[in-house]
Amino acid sequence: MKTIIALSGSLRKNSVNTFLLQEAAKLAPSGVEILIASIENIPLYNWDLEDKHGIPDAVVQLKEKIELSSGLLISTPEFNHGIPGVLKNTIDWLSRPAADIPKVFGNRPTGVIGAAAGHFGSALAQAAWLPILQCLNAKAYFGKSLHVGSSYSVFDESGTITDSKVQKRLLEYVEGFVKFATKSS
Repeated sequence: MKTIIALSGSLRKNSVNTFLLQEAAKLAPSGVEILIASIENIPLYNWDLEDKHGIPDAVVQLKEKIELSSGLLISTPEFNHGIPGVLKNTIDWLSRPAADIPKVFGNRPTGVIGAAAGHFGSALAQAAWLPILQCLNAKAYFGKSLHVGSSYSVFDESGTITDSKVQKRLLEYVEGFVKFATKSS
C-alpha cells in the first residue's frame, strides 16, 4: 500500500482544511492511503530549544512518516493573504537539521490545496507555498489546482462536502496527484 501524508494548516477542530483532507482521503484509489498527520504538538521553532534538547519527538515522528511516504499533500488556509504560521512553523521544524531536507522533502511529490472563506479560496496562500517548496527541493504537483472559496457554505456540520462541483474538482485533484505521487515513488 502506498501512503500519502496529508497536513492541514489549521489547528481548529472543525477546520475546513482538515475537512477537505478527510474528504480527499475517502477518494483515494485502491492501494493508496491518504493519512492525515497532526501538527498540533509541534512547538514553536526556537534554535535554542533545538540546540539544548534536539529535535522534538513530534517532529521526528512526522519526519519519519513523510520519509516513508509516496507524497505529501498540504491543505492550507489563507490568513491575511498569506500562509498560516502554524504550518510554516511545522515545515521549518521538518527542515531541521538542514542535512535532513533531502530525506524529508528532496524530490518528494508535494501537492497544495486549500479552502478559505473568501471568494478565491486559498489561492494566494497556495502561491506563497511554491517558493518554500522550491527551496526545499520538493517536487510540486501542477497537474490540477483546487482553491475552495466560500468554504463555510461548501461543507456541512460533519465536514462532508455538499457542493457537487467542489466534490468533482476534489476527485479530479486526488486522482491526478495520486498518479503523480505514486509514479514518482
